[in-house]
Amino acid sequence: MKALKVLIAVAVIVVGLGYAVYHFGTGFIADEVMGKVAAELDASGELDNVRQEVERNPELKAFLEEGKQADTTKLPFQTKEQATRVLLKKFDLSELNEIQIQVRQGMSSEEQVALFAKIESKLTEEEMLALKAIAYKELFK
Repeated sequence: MKALKVLIAVAVIVVGLGYAVYHFGTGFIADEVMGKVAAELDASGELDNVRQEVERNPELKAFLEEGKQADTTKLPFQTKEQATRVLLKKFDLSELNEIQIQVRQGMSSEEQVALFAKIESKLTEEEMLALKAIAYKELFK
């Protein structure tokens, strides 16, 4: 009986530690990823290229314009860091890395539509609107 109590106590501790690592680990990874991506975009001038691409593509511009009208106080997240945390929970790191590589190499309109469909399939409407609002704010601030 005593061994069973010890086993249950150890199991509870392991589960608690696992949850803590997951909870705080995803937050830490999200902050690190967002910091690196933001610094990389600023340093390389890629943000200007993204703005130009959005301006050239009317469908993409209309897609992001939806975020302009959004009431951010009612959305599930308002900052890039919070968005990154949500994306890390919905996508695994290999999927996010694959998307990043695909975007860097350039995408056709069909590939962009496929990417948006993939993202929309894993996120709720409110989460998509929050991403659009953040993207719009970052691109056209």
